[in-house]
Amino acid sequence: MEPFRIEFQVRDYELDMQGIVNNGVYFNYLEHARHEFLLSRGVDFAALAEQGINLVVVRAEMDYKAPLTSGEKFVVEVSAERISKVKFGFHQKVIRLSDEKVALQGLVIGTALNERGRPYISEDVEKIFA
Repeated sequence: MEPFRIEFQVRDYELDMQGIVNNGVYFNYLEHARHEFLLSRGVDFAALAEQGINLVVVRAEMDYKAPLTSGEKFVVEVSAERISKVKFGFHQKVIRLSDEKVALQGLVIGTALNERGRPYISEDVEKIFA
């Protein structure tokens, strides 16, 4: 299956003193892309939270490959895999559109917690892997 893709453009306030996207900003890009990926699969992050099911990140790995600068357009790709009975992984790439160069490659591992704070993968969350 093709990865989910969403396009972004670097905004000036996301840059550090070196004129490149600050490393912490990538977390925001990846998170927004994951939320949009979930919606594309029929999983509403906010609706789950209202039901007492919270999707949480338990680990994030990011390999920075190339910088992004002001105004550059890029896409974030997302694909998901089941890591264990209660954990799932989001493989993500940030790809600069001008040259298709990978700027960042990451793996974000998460789980779902029920209202008691226990790992729980509901039918809704199973849609991630459909």
